[in-house]
Amino acid sequence: MPSLGMITINALGASDKVIIPVESQFLATKGMKQLINTVLKVRKNINPNLQIGGMLLTLVEQRTNLSRQIRQELQESYGTIFKLCDTQIPRAIKVAESTSFGKSIFSYDKNSKVASAYQEFAKEVVKDGEKEHSRSNAFYSR
Repeated sequence: MPSLGMITINALGASDKVIIPVESQFLATKGMKQLINTVLKVRKNINPNLQIGGMLLTLVEQRTNLSRQIRQELQESYGTIFKLCDTQIPRAIKVAESTSFGKSIFSYDKNSKVASAYQEFAKEVVKDGEKEHSRSNAFYSR
């Protein structure tokens, strides 16, 4: 379950958009509803500009049917409302190793598949932001 304490609420209050990380596991998808409700409450009471920028699948095991089923379930349940990011963050022991040494995955092993996935995710976010910026500029230049 996502942590919905004061730090999370304050972060949402100061944000323009939130990307919801979702572990590629059955129970994690059930926590989506609670987090979406929290985002809607923050938007109503604190930050009317807050948007959900998408969902990011994490801890993905490409070899399993479960990961594919979770992605399909998210797409069917929320895909018409929110973007499901193309990038998926794989499960890897390197992440656990990096945190045990107090390092980011980029400091620990910048060539790992997880580091590469996060780099691709960052590119995806930037690309989506540029598209949105172009659309809003086109709208306001009319």
